[in-house]
Amino acid sequence: MRPYEGLLTAMVTPFRADGSVDEEGAVAIGRHLLANGSHGLVVAGTTGEAATMTDEEHLGLIELIVNELGDEGTVIGGTGSNDTRHAIHLTEKAVEAGVDAVLSVTPYYNKPNRRGLLAHFSEVSKAAGDTPIVLYNIPGRTGTNMPPDLLAELAQLPNVEAVKQANSAELQLIDGLAVLAGNDDIYGRCLDIGGVGGICVASHVIGNQMRRMYDEPAMRAELDASLHDVYDVMFITASPAPVKAALKLLGHDCGPLRLPLVECDDAERAAVQDVLARHGLLAGVTTA
Repeated sequence: MRPYEGLLTAMVTPFRADGSVDEEGAVAIGRHLLANGSHGLVVAGTTGEAATMTDEEHLGLIELIVNELGDEGTVIGGTGSNDTRHAIHLTEKAVEAGVDAVLSVTPYYNKPNRRGLLAHFSEVSKAAGDTPIVLYNIPGRTGTNMPPDLLAELAQLPNVEAVKQANSAELQLIDGLAVLAGNDDIYGRCLDIGGVGGICVASHVIGNQMRRMYDEPAMRAELDASLHDVYDVMFITASPAPVKAALKLLGHDCGPLRLPLVECDDAERAAVQDVLARHGLLAGVTTA
């Protein structure tokens, strides 16, 4: 398998009570994910709260997971930025750390035009060397969409090999790129049209079922239909608050979120707990 194929989990970053990165907790969560359906991990992405991590924390976490878990599954490092120089720096350092691929998001907030996007990713491509690049198209967060024809043009750059497509309306195969679902609710559809997998969040809690969707195409539609309530509840408020709430209910200590993100309120936490209970995931789990 290529490193960006299969069920990949956009891993949360556990924090200690004082807000620092919990390295032991991160390894424990990563190992749990790899033992429960995930082919690999995406570290320091959106779900990993990379936006509020220093470069030292960000790159240190990537290096830690590569060193501790790189033999157990693939490791993709989130290295995107809205500053091309910063994206180059993060990409170079993640490649030095030994990642199997990098995930590079569309520059956000400054909203570059097409020529700017081509220039940006050309520089990221140079920085990546021989390491595969997975583009990340998520206009809902970045304010900029990369349409299919632009993605096909970017596929001509060296080592630009895949795209995490989080614009559900434009989910389709792209010449020259492997396509991954960027939203949990299109993971099954992505596989059905010939996509290579998904970078998912709900796989923190239903990884084995989502892995079956990859391994057992005949069961995919039935499994997918049964899991949409889990997909939905993982995004009832700003991610990763719901998935961290779910992990805590399941006995995994992943700590608080970093401001401006806040933890689920009582109603949101109850909704998460209700879905977990409905799927039998809380059986035998003691929750505080």
